[in-house]
Amino acid sequence: MNVAEWKKAPDHPVKVIQFGEGNFLRGFVDWMIHKMNEQNLFNGSVAVVQPLAKGLLPILESQNYTYTHYLKGIKNQEPVIEYYKNTALSVGINPYEDFESYLSLAHIETASIIVSNTTEAGIVFDSKDQLDMEASVTYPGKLTRLMYERYEAFKGDPDKGYIVLPCELIDNNADRLKEAVMAYIDLWNLGETFKTWVEKSNQFCNTLVDRIVPGYPKENIKTIWEELGYEDQLVVESEQFNLWVIQGNDKVQQAFPADEAGCQVLFVDDVTPYKVRKVRILNGAHTTLVPVAYLYGIETVLESVEDPQINQFLMKAIFDEIIPTLTLSKEALEIYAAEVILRFKNPFVKHYLMSISLNSMSKYQTRVLPSLLAYFDQNSKLPKRLVAALASYMVFYRGEYAGKKIAIVDNEDILKLYKDAWKQYDGSKTSLVDVVEAVLGYEPNWKGNLNHIPGLRDQVVNYVSIILDEGMENLIHAVEDED
Repeated sequence: MNVAEWKKAPDHPVKVIQFGEGNFLRGFVDWMIHKMNEQNLFNGSVAVVQPLAKGLLPILESQNYTYTHYLKGIKNQEPVIEYYKNTALSVGINPYEDFESYLSLAHIETASIIVSNTTEAGIVFDSKDQLDMEASVTYPGKLTRLMYERYEAFKGDPDKGYIVLPCELIDNNADRLKEAVMAYIDLWNLGETFKTWVEKSNQFCNTLVDRIVPGYPKENIKTIWEELGYEDQLVVESEQFNLWVIQGNDKVQQAFPADEAGCQVLFVDDVTPYKVRKVRILNGAHTTLVPVAYLYGIETVLESVEDPQINQFLMKAIFDEIIPTLTLSKEALEIYAAEVILRFKNPFVKHYLMSISLNSMSKYQTRVLPSLLAYFDQNSKLPKRLVAALASYMVFYRGEYAGKKIAIVDNEDILKLYKDAWKQYDGSKTSLVDVVEAVLGYEPNWKGNLNHIPGLRDQVVNYVSIILDEGMENLIHAVEDED
């Protein structure tokens, strides 16, 4: 059997215009739409707009806009692999080849939701984009042109505006997108009445997305095809976990009721606390874990959480040192943290610590340091495990440990900082203090001088000394003994 021979689900009107046909949207948003359709909660389909001149639309068309989605991860506390045929998509358009059909999307009355994932670099303004171009170079330019077409088609009807849900991984993604759209309105002299319609009749909703959707599984695709019994050129793999936080009102929830279909979609007044939660717990846990587990002799995240000592270290870092510094309810934070640990235990994902270690100094500054500072402000003492992670990074960035080279990847200034700092180390306590002071005092990374935090320098020196003289396992024991 070939995918193209699949019979499509009952025809649904286009309700979503989707900029992007890549793995993430198909394994995240389109999965939600498929689930809603299965439960008769949405009864709508997706028109896919290819944001670049070259893309996957020819393959999608050859497969009748259907594809297989594998979900591999922890579900109900158990490792689960399941797959299904996604039929959420109904049509695809390449605006570079058929601009008229692209503009016709604006005339579809039911198409009231815009979603996008054009990468972090996609939401930009380019003054070279012109109104008379058949297809703007940028996504905001394309969206502005589509919105103007809709405004004219429905004569400025205030009920015909869009709900705009960007998935790009940038802060305030909808605000940034709206700013670019407004800039194009001014550049193209589209008028104040249109600008007012965009402002008052359209909702640009900041969002936070959270699901691991790797690339096309080319390494084992033949095995997958054998298991499926057919060839699918667009197989999507994802973890089971999903979370979409949308800064939107009841109208947005009613238009996109994915939460009622069993998807983890939250409609909130402000996405910021959830963004902070993700950065500090999920990303912060990764960044805290890497040097400790690696110097302990472990290579992957899964092995880390399976090791009793490392797992206990990580759990206490999250629940005792990170969560108390956050503003959401303790219950919500602890539920999310438990889900994070389950994701780390996903047996189908081999997540190497070294791959996470890329640019760890800036990651520590954004993901872990805020928790350290908040903890100190609240308790007038330092969080031992977050400090231990910082000390471990100092040893990690030396580039060698226990006779083994460590391939550090970071910006040149960071590499030079550590190279120069460790050059002066001669095994003495005084020279170790110099190393630690040099790193803590590097303001371009920390946005300040960490030597000014009472007790931090001495505690880092002590922890680094234990690692160098006694090994990482003894540092973990020492931290536990301090409790």
